[in-house]
Amino acid sequence: MQVAETVLDLAEALIACPSVTPAAGLVFDCLEAQLAPLGFAVHRAVTGEEPDGPVENLFAIRQGPPGSRHFAFAGHVDVVPPGDGWTSAPFAPERRGDLLHGRGAVDMKGAIAAMVAAVREIPADAGTLSFIITGDEEGPAKYGTVALIEHMRSVGAIPDLCLVGEPTSSTRLGDVMKIGRRGSVNIWIDVEGTQGHVAYPHLADNPAPKLVALLAELDALVLDEGTDWFQASNLEITDIGIGNPATNVIPAKASARVSIRFNDLHTGQGLADRVAEIAARHGGTTRAVISGEAFLTLPGEFSRLVSEAVEVETGIVPEASTSGGTSDARFLRALCPVIEFGLSNATMHKRDEAVAIADLEVLTRIYRRVADAALGD
Repeated sequence: MQVAETVLDLAEALIACPSVTPAAGLVFDCLEAQLAPLGFAVHRAVTGEEPDGPVENLFAIRQGPPGSRHFAFAGHVDVVPPGDGWTSAPFAPERRGDLLHGRGAVDMKGAIAAMVAAVREIPADAGTLSFIITGDEEGPAKYGTVALIEHMRSVGAIPDLCLVGEPTSSTRLGDVMKIGRRGSVNIWIDVEGTQGHVAYPHLADNPAPKLVALLAELDALVLDEGTDWFQASNLEITDIGIGNPATNVIPAKASARVSIRFNDLHTGQGLADRVAEIAARHGGTTRAVISGEAFLTLPGEFSRLVSEAVEVETGIVPEASTSGGTSDARFLRALCPVIEFGLSNATMHKRDEAVAIADLEVLTRIYRRVADAALGD
């Protein structure tokens, strides 16, 4: 593949590679073709088994002088399914007016293009630069960034700072950066009963009233009132099921699912244990899946240099936020301080996803300033 001359060319090249999660093959070929000529040693690996794998990932590094600082860009090249009703083909990038349309334009192939364009003019002796790019962020993420972190630890390539290119901006480029994220845990609840005829309830044990009482108690919980940097944790009932096709049968089982988004006052396991205890009092059992713990990169030098780079290029001082869903920053924070900053999220996961072409140029300059400052500190 040819080396893209501009950030717009590279964004188009990446979008043109269909990469519904889990991404593999062509989109990584495209990225490697851009990084190798810049002096990056590119490591690609396919990891994991079905049903959550296999997953392809890429780690690219350009070593600086011994003892120099190491700054990493991180992101993902997989995208959500495009769905129907697009004005143009989702994987045929199209410029219409001031916008570039295509699946992944903002989430987050546009940002990855800006990262690559940003490092082109950074001299090799400025420090160590790396790219941490997964093919599975939009899916289960079991063999994505987690596998990349294992590889980085095995080769001793731990960055000092890491910037994730998620589309954090809200109403315009530069207005929000993420310094943390809430954690996430999903919990499946089962209440067993004894099936029987509705006319003979004394011969059966109906699990439905038990589940209703259990869920009412969970729904009434006030987990906390929020913190200086996080909104209040919330528990939401996301599914209730009995699946009883008969009108005259007391069911043998009733089930539900709850989702908790929590701040750094809690841990996923602590919340799972709390729900399990409540469920047990109502005759229920639980199974929890913790997607990620809450984390916070306290405002300091890293957030300052990101904020200053954004302000110089946009005239905006970005809000330091922890809102929104989860991202792979929840894994990367185990390596080093992490901040997320990227394009506007207005069309993320939507039909006719689009990025402002001018924003690609501005984001490239912001990323260049951040990398320069991070390596120079």
